[in-house]
Amino acid sequence: MMRSPVTVIPASAPLGEAHAIFQARGFRHLPVVDQGRLVGVLTDRDLRFAMSTLCPTPRTAGDPVSLAMSSPVLTADPLDPVEDAARIMRERKIGCLPVVDGTELVGILTGMDLLDALMKLTGVTRPSSRLEVALADRPGELARLTAFLAERHVNIHSILTCPAPNGIVRTVLRLDSSQARPLAEALRAVGFQILWPLPKPWPH
Repeated sequence: MMRSPVTVIPASAPLGEAHAIFQARGFRHLPVVDQGRLVGVLTDRDLRFAMSTLCPTPRTAGDPVSLAMSSPVLTADPLDPVEDAARIMRERKIGCLPVVDGTELVGILTGMDLLDALMKLTGVTRPSSRLEVALADRPGELARLTAFLAERHVNIHSILTCPAPNGIVRTVLRLDSSQARPLAEALRAVGFQILWPLPKPWPH
């Protein structure tokens, strides 16, 4: 999910150069390197603050990037699960994670990349329909649901689950089928609690 290769900027480069890159490339984050080693990250927010009157020591376009970058840098490993990277970014309230293999900067993961990952993981990038089921939080319930679908030759693109109150697991499936509503009715008929699609007539 990371973007590679990565556009970087030297720590000694002037802030005006970073501004030009942000404007020309539409970036919001620039890894900062010193002799090839990752030493910081400069964001468009860092740049705007550093050059504003709100900064205790306002910088100029000729000042080096090192005076405005964020450091030290949180990084990810190329083999880290994308959900772990998302958790770190959310907990630390940061917009990107440089990806480092040993000491080599090999990529960068941003919030937009995480949205792309979510779309791929949920299967919405492929033609599909959505089915949401409330399953009891006990062994065998998911297997019972998938067996029901397999008997009807329905392929599952993705499954996401989320714990809910009262011992329920909200289970969202993307199905390779345009028959989500008939499937939902068939599932209701054998005792499954279907959250989506809603039954007709629509409840008010």
